[in-house]
Amino acid sequence: MIVGAGVAGLTAGIALARGGWQVEIAEIGPPEADTGWGLCLTGPSLRALAELGLVDACLAEGYGMRTITHVDVDGEPAGEVELPRLIGARRPAMAGIARPVLHRILHTEAERCGVVVRHGMSLVAVDQDGELVRVALSDGTVRRVALLVGADGIRSSTRGLLGFATPLGFHGQMVWRALVPRPPWATGIQQFAGKTDTAGLVPLTDRQAYVFLTENGVERSVLPDADLAPCLRQLLEPFPGRVAEIRSLASESESVVRRPVLTALLEGDWHRGASVVIGDAAHAPAPQMASGAALAIEDGLVLARELGRHESVGAGLRAFVSRRTQRCRTLVETSVAIVGLEQARRHHEAYGLVDSCHRLMAEPA
Repeated sequence: MIVGAGVAGLTAGIALARGGWQVEIAEIGPPEADTGWGLCLTGPSLRALAELGLVDACLAEGYGMRTITHVDVDGEPAGEVELPRLIGARRPAMAGIARPVLHRILHTEAERCGVVVRHGMSLVAVDQDGELVRVALSDGTVRRVALLVGADGIRSSTRGLLGFATPLGFHGQMVWRALVPRPPWATGIQQFAGKTDTAGLVPLTDRQAYVFLTENGVERSVLPDADLAPCLRQLLEPFPGRVAEIRSLASESESVVRRPVLTALLEGDWHRGASVVIGDAAHAPAPQMASGAALAIEDGLVLARELGRHESVGAGLRAFVSRRTQRCRTLVETSVAIVGLEQARRHHEAYGLVDSCHRLMAEPA
């Protein structure tokens, strides 16, 4: 039983089903609910998706890239990061993709592998029952399963039901995103340093991209939907150069969101008995490294691999957590460090940290 049909849950479901498991996913949302904006599949994501045989489908519907271009507060180029190519020298180093498209690709493959996804259903109770886990669901039914995987995101209810206390960290940033037409010059990630905030552009397809803006030094708050586009335009006003073009695009967008930058890192074990949490439920980084999806996809693949290598579920889960802990901790802590450098306007130090962390993440998972 997997809780959550997001990136981590669907990837785990695919990998486990291919390994011979009978897999059921409980998802609280309705079908097609994962509407989101866009995300970046960095090199480790593409490498893991290639192992699952899904990378070509993602590249066909996304936008392949190889560089992150940094622009300083005066609108002048401040350097370009060439990311490691992990799926071949002639293939992209990373790809932008619309979140609903990635979800559809994963969901289709999960169902093809025999995974049963039940929508409108949540987890209400968990008890270890010998070697099995007794799982009570919101529709009143009970399952006794050999493995429970909590893949239900940063606000995971599974994590709480298993007794893991993990406070969420808010770092004084709100991140904005707006869907816009892709400018012809945007062939990689563009990041613009501002005197207070940072902004950027991520291509998703030949025709579409998303503008992001990270608002610094603010409290968590909610704005009326009607205020979002005008406020985003105002926040982009101080940026020179090419931001003027994306400012007008963002102000005309009908798809603008604003969310707090939150992080989570589960200390100690991520498993109890035959239950485990993965993805953002265990380790949610800030978006500055664009690698939350990479960790989630890797988690699903490594979990299935370690369970297949060990005779018992408990031994497989211990091996999984042992393999993943330091890698995930490094990414979360690095993303938080970059938040601090952005807030201190030490952008050039942040650029170097982004580059070195991407190269560290290029190492095998």
